[in-house]
Amino acid sequence: MNDSANIPSQFSGVFRSYTGAALPNLLMSLPMNAPVHTIPDHEVELSAIRAQGAGGQHVNKVSSAVHLRFDIRASSLPDEVKDKLLAMSDQRITADGVVVIKAQSSRSQEGNRIDAMARLHELVALAAKPVKPRRATKPTFSARMQRVDSKVLRGQTKALRGKVTD
Repeated sequence: MNDSANIPSQFSGVFRSYTGAALPNLLMSLPMNAPVHTIPDHEVELSAIRAQGAGGQHVNKVSSAVHLRFDIRASSLPDEVKDKLLAMSDQRITADGVVVIKAQSSRSQEGNRIDAMARLHELVALAAKPVKPRRATKPTFSARMQRVDSKVLRGQTKALRGKVTD
């Protein structure tokens, strides 16, 4: 039996826009217990731009950096995930609800495209992660007594700082 049928290829399922080499890095970067949402290719706008910084003569001739734009409001994500993404205070999300990611760490356009898509999936997975409910607790008796004792001691120290009268 062929074992390669069970391994996601670069064009299959959720990770259709990733190559095999980037798949383990993407899986490691996703938060635990976060549901994986598919993002169709037609909802993501990728454009190649020239990378910034030094690089010699070749950098002025090729467009290896990738600019990714993803409209949250027009996406097919669940409404709860959309609301969480729009409520995030992330500098990559514009006031119009568009995620803008610029990837230029790799020398190849394909590597930058993979990096940009991985960061988008990480952002969506972070928003999709369920919020852990807070369990109300109260301090123990000894912790309350220790707090009061330290406040009394601090008050006595501050009382000695007053003006000296003869």
